[in-house]
Amino acid sequence: MKLSTIDEGTGNPVLLLHSLAQCGEVWRPLIEALTPRARVLAPDARGHGGSPWDGTPFSVEDLADDMAALLTELDTGPVAVAGMSMGGCVAIAIAANHPALVSRLVLADTTACYGPGRVETWEQRATNAVQKPRRQQTEFQVDRWFSDEFRERHPDEVRRVVELFVDTDSEAHAQACRALGAFDGTGLLASITCPTLVAVGEHDYATPPEMARTIADGVESSDLLVVEEARHFSVFEVPEARARVAAHLLGEDG
Repeated sequence: MKLSTIDEGTGNPVLLLHSLAQCGEVWRPLIEALTPRARVLAPDARGHGGSPWDGTPFSVEDLADDMAALLTELDTGPVAVAGMSMGGCVAIAIAANHPALVSRLVLADTTACYGPGRVETWEQRATNAVQKPRRQQTEFQVDRWFSDEFRERHPDEVRRVVELFVDTDSEAHAQACRALGAFDGTGLLASITCPTLVAVGEHDYATPPEMARTIADGVESSDLLVVEEARHFSVFEVPEARARVAAHLLGEDG
């Protein structure tokens, strides 16, 4: 499977893994921060953006294997990896199952496990993904992604991200929901040995700070960054957080 992939910049490679029902382009603010000093790869997960999908059910581990195959094909060597939300789950699986491919790690607004009842909860979200018109789903999503203040001050950025969501295939969105419901990477955390930054919005109620602390407690070489006043897309909301993430990916954070 050939994934549609943004490939921009020169330097040490960085892999950016997008959130649920988005695509690599959602990372544009961080891509622009990184490309002066790094080669940035931002692939679309199967069925998302421009990447193909044959309709076969897939798991988070399958998405991680897709990314490992992409890095192997491009012969990148070890890369710095950032994953946000769903992409963070995928990043956990890559770092644990393909450790030779990962040099540094950022896990942003994500979780190793959505907890009890996750299968049923995510199955309902999968049903909603295919039954409700996509624009009718955006109010729920935007409220989770961005704080009220950010939405008021940056309507163009909110619209940009909304359009990426609307353009996502509903069936792929639904299957990704089921993959997240089935995922439990808690047991993988102890095997992650690369330097890791765990970032979370203070008011992220999709993957709240307690979930981030569980990851940070489970990964030995990790730091926890709680981004004040931000919600689920904390790296996009707060420039200082984005700079901290970029510095970690570039190995410039000391």
